[in-house]
Amino acid sequence: MKKNLIFVTLILALSVLLMLFINQKKEDKAPQNSVVKPALNITFIEPKAQEIPKTLEATGSIVAWQEAIINTEINGLKLVEIKIQVGDTVKKGQVLALFSDESVLIDVAQSKASLMEAQANFTEAQLNAQRAQKVTDSGALSSQQISQYLTQEKITQAKMELAHAQLNSQLLRQRNTQVLASDDGVISSRSATLGMVASQGQELFRLIRQNRLEWQAELTASEMTQIQPMMDVNVSVPDVATVKGKVRTLAPSLDKQHRSGLVYVDLPQVTKPGIRAGMFARGEFNLGSKKGITLPQNAVSLRDGFNYVFRLSEIKNNLSKVHQVKVQTGQRVNDWVEIISGVESQDKLVAGGGAFLNDGDTVNVVVQ
Repeated sequence: MKKNLIFVTLILALSVLLMLFINQKKEDKAPQNSVVKPALNITFIEPKAQEIPKTLEATGSIVAWQEAIINTEINGLKLVEIKIQVGDTVKKGQVLALFSDESVLIDVAQSKASLMEAQANFTEAQLNAQRAQKVTDSGALSSQQISQYLTQEKITQAKMELAHAQLNSQLLRQRNTQVLASDDGVISSRSATLGMVASQGQELFRLIRQNRLEWQAELTASEMTQIQPMMDVNVSVPDVATVKGKVRTLAPSLDKQHRSGLVYVDLPQVTKPGIRAGMFARGEFNLGSKKGITLPQNAVSLRDGFNYVFRLSEIKNNLSKVHQVKVQTGQRVNDWVEIISGVESQDKLVAGGGAFLNDGDTVNVVVQ
């Protein structure tokens, strides 16, 4: 019995000693396990206050400022020569095409002859009327005869004026055998073909007046209230060029279906960089500037469709924990992005590498 008691006592003593040994080992290892390895070496920045340009983005089409239709003003003549092609730059009054004028020249000659005959008849009637008036008091001619001479003078004068008008009409037809440019500009289309017999009013060419284009931007009703004439605009055609323009005017009414309106933006000298009518363009209206805080784009991470930054907690021994903070961004200015909400101006934020961090990670702060 005593042996069993001694044996049990020994076992208990050994168990106690074993537990004390294990606890001591854990205490020895604890300091080693408490050392946290930093997830990343980072530098920190603080939000920067600066003037941010206020802009309004829109889309629309490049169109001709005004497109003039050049048509024929003569009827029944054959087109015998075309002097220009689509894309040619022309001056006001320049000859674009010619119609056959042979029959018109004949009509002009006949009208000139008729006018000369009418002028001769009028001269004779005028002399007769003058002679009749001189012998009125002598009684050599009756009052009826005198009245006839005076009436004949007026009739021949009317015939002369009619012949003169007919000659002017034929001379106008002769001038209209030449198709002239109505203004400086660029030929945008041509429907004239050699040998065609055009009817009066038929379209022959289209002309972009003064080679002047404009951008027609589509804006909502609320956006249009922010736009004023003469406002600066940057207009960009993808893969072509970006040019500067100015707001000329705003549409006086809105589209009833879409509740949107057009803003007309003048684009001076845009053909030099290759912009053409019909191109699609994006633009930014310059609305002035505002004060705000910004961060470099590298400091903002995009996750699941939202923007985040990493804010540092207290820094001890160059170590700090980071906390993921959701932010609302605004406009971009070069390599900086406006921060509308989520951070304060005194916050210390991870400058870059946020894509490799998670909320609660420990980082090593490198002092620059």
